[in-house]
Amino acid sequence: MKKRLVKHHLDGLIALLLFGVFAVCVLVVLLTGADAYRRLTQRDEAAYDRRVCAQYMATRLRQADSFEGVAIEDFQGTDALVLAAGDGYVTRIYYHEGYIMELYSEEEPDLGPEAGEKIMKAQGLEMALEDGMLKLTATDEEGKSSQLLLSLRSKEEVSA
Repeated sequence: MKKRLVKHHLDGLIALLLFGVFAVCVLVVLLTGADAYRRLTQRDEAAYDRRVCAQYMATRLRQADSFEGVAIEDFQGTDALVLAAGDGYVTRIYYHEGYIMELYSEEEPDLGPEAGEKIMKAQGLEMALEDGMLKLTATDEEGKSSQLLLSLRSKEEVSA
């Protein structure tokens, strides 16, 4: 009778041990999957931020691409992409204190760079306009750069 009781306890202990091993394996798989998901999400968000910056700039430029409607000017010590809106107003896109900013104002503004609307966080924005080709380089928070090259289609005035 005593031998049968010991064997019964041993069977229960083995079942409990197998259940514990199974639970640990499930936990390891779940934690590994959660970590992989977190890393993929962070990578996708960073890529999205870089793409959004470039697409935002391209869209704004395409909207303003008219004869003499795009220029790069000094805006109180920083380079600004100036997009003519007509009727004496312009949109300025520039980098200021950790953000790419946009300011819609009169051509001769009374406002400084801090008055613009924050578009997105960044480490920098470089611009160059040569022979109808606009080159923009935006550096995101992580220091990764995305470059946009656009050929302005409105180099010459359209005759009616």
